[in-house]
Amino acid sequence: MDAELGARLGFLVEIDKMKGIRRQTLLADRSREETDAEHSWHFAVMALTLFGYCALEGVDIGRVLRMALVHDLVEVYAGDTFAYDAKGAVGKEAREAEAADRLFSLLPDGQAAEFRGIWEEFDRMGTPDAVYASAIDRLQPFLNNSVTEGHTWARHGVTDRQVYARMDPVRVALPGVWGFVVDVVREGLEKGWITPADGGFRGAGGPGADSGAGSGAGG
Repeated sequence: MDAELGARLGFLVEIDKMKGIRRQTLLADRSREETDAEHSWHFAVMALTLFGYCALEGVDIGRVLRMALVHDLVEVYAGDTFAYDAKGAVGKEAREAEAADRLFSLLPDGQAAEFRGIWEEFDRMGTPDAVYASAIDRLQPFLNNSVTEGHTWARHGVTDRQVYARMDPVRVALPGVWGFVVDVVREGLEKGWITPADGGFRGAGGPGADSGAGSGAGG
């Protein structure tokens, strides 16, 4: 076996750990929490399925799919950080950068740089591809929350303001899907899955909040 093939196969064995990393989001059947690998798969399928709703110009769906596959790989070392966990987010950027150094170095140099570049582009949210990818990344757990009685929102006392801020890339990239987000938040407030913030948003179209960058888990 040549050295480059061996390096690639070793990398593929290492990322098998994604299948065992549990997230906070429940599967739609509520039987257990999803894994990082399941999230990445669902993210990719959703990106394809909902691409017709993308309002951003020049999005390369092939690159978005690569982002879906690569964006959480660093969690094999850094672990998953829940999107609404402020304490857990402390040091997240450094943890994930160190994990990226360690993981992508397993690959031959050219491919290591390619994967690292895809991961960094997604995390910065500075391109149309990354904004659409981020919107879908956040919509995936949101969708599962919508059919599991707001499991992660209720469990962690998440407010409507937090949810709207987290979901703002959906408003930007998929305006035709934004009404679904607003409807689910309203239902969550009515049924107690979501906590109303003081001065929380109640507008028919939802807020246009600053969502920030990053790929913490949760919708």
